[in-house]
Amino acid sequence: MTNNIYPFNPLDKKHLGESVGQAMLRQPINSLAGLSKFNGAGVYAIYYSGDFPAYEEIAKRNNSGSYIAPIYVGKAVPEGARKGKLSPASTETLFRRLNDHKKSLDKAENLHLEDFFYRCLIVDDIWIPLGESLLIAKFSPVWNNFIDGFGNHDPGSGRHAGLRPRWDVLHPGRSWAEKLQPRPETQEQIILEVKEQLRSYPPPDDDNMISV
Repeated sequence: MTNNIYPFNPLDKKHLGESVGQAMLRQPINSLAGLSKFNGAGVYAIYYSGDFPAYEEIAKRNNSGSYIAPIYVGKAVPEGARKGKLSPASTETLFRRLNDHKKSLDKAENLHLEDFFYRCLIVDDIWIPLGESLLIAKFSPVWNNFIDGFGNHDPGSGRHAGLRPRWDVLHPGRSWAEKLQPRPETQEQIILEVKEQLRSYPPPDDDNMISV
């Protein structure tokens, strides 16, 4: 006899999000260094397989070629979505978002672009935020939940009064971040914090979305 007293609802937002997540995880892995233009909006995951000391727990889950531990999960919604005026399906918003990440990683002084890979899924705009939320909940990627700032952009002239993102302290190189105010944490302190975080809350050993 089942312990579930509630009827299964395939249209429940959790199950819909899992469907998007599972579909994304079935997409092929691609080199971020070899990114080329494509059309569409959707969700994506970035994977790391290098030897930066803070990310050993992540890299060892990806070095076998299975890529099961994303370091970052994100979304790219169509232009105009927040205003209710969606652009045509031919938008390049997902490519542009990944290309922004590629540029950030290429500028980082202690990371190598060839160590980064991605998979992505082009999704109808209504399901994009839900898919991203479920993927983040499943994998707790360190650049989403512990090290802020990877997806940030230059705040613009006259807006550099804020603190430098932790990501830019850990991975210096973006010139605009150097204009922001120094943080109290050192790079060495953040490395130790990341190591401890990943020891205490290691990435999943599989990419099965069912356990979300």
